[in-house]
Amino acid sequence: MSRTAVWKHIKILKERGYIFESSTRKGYRLIYAPDLLTPLEIASVLRTHSLGQNVVYLETTNSTNEIAKEYARNGAEEGTIIVAEEQKMGRGRFSRSFYSPFAKGIWFSLILRPTFFPLEASKSTLLAAVAVCRALRSAGLPQAAIKWPNDILVDGRKLVGILTELSASMERIDYIVMGIGINTGIERIEFPEDFRDKTTSFLAEGIAVSRKQLLAAVLAELEKLYMVAETEGFDKILEDWKTLSCTIGNEVQVISEDKTFIGKAVDLDNNGCLLVDTGTKIERVIAGDVSIRPVKQ
Repeated sequence: MSRTAVWKHIKILKERGYIFESSTRKGYRLIYAPDLLTPLEIASVLRTHSLGQNVVYLETTNSTNEIAKEYARNGAEEGTIIVAEEQKMGRGRFSRSFYSPFAKGIWFSLILRPTFFPLEASKSTLLAAVAVCRALRSAGLPQAAIKWPNDILVDGRKLVGILTELSASMERIDYIVMGIGINTGIERIEFPEDFRDKTTSFLAEGIAVSRKQLLAAVLAELEKLYMVAETEGFDKILEDWKTLSCTIGNEVQVISEDKTFIGKAVDLDNNGCLLVDTGTKIERVIAGDVSIRPVKQ
């Protein structure tokens, strides 16, 4: 095999998360192989009763949420997860792109079929944020905090994105698809330049983490909170969200299609909407309508 052919193969492996040490005379030495999120690897560490017990594994896909919705429409059981090593078109709120390179993060979508009323469905995003934030703190990031409604930040930089989608009628929820992306092994220089300064990962924070162990921890936290939501409602989850939030108590800029204003985020209401004190009145902010940014001091 020619040196050029070897280099091309090494380049592909690097893109898939493998790390090599190179030497002019000796060639390449493998120093790190990614922990792939295959069903067998996940099952070896999973400690849930239902969430994650059925795994659909993909090396690459455009979007795990799109695949999950297709599976949900075709009757996939509750707790099924779609896991991809790479997303070509990962996305968040407002169809914003979400960088999802091969084996350098946890990119998955969870199918839920809850019995709570459709009006409660929007709170499932807050539930997911609490679950993921708890798992991150236990994995060595005690400063992880929730930015309303669906991002997890570490020292102001985004490490996790959450996108919740659903199919429902007025009477019942058919399914909820909960998409979660967690940056684990991405070096800061690898992030696209336009949001490099606003994003981070476990690696960029100097922390080594097992992807399968972290996924198992997230699923365990999700299952605990989901059981609470199903049996007791969302009141305790909303209180936990406030405790973990980096939004409540801070000045924020609220940007919507028809207006922009600045105020202090003071609370969540019973529906999970953000309450912002502008100094003249309390504005009720709905997650699907606006973007929230911190106000620089």
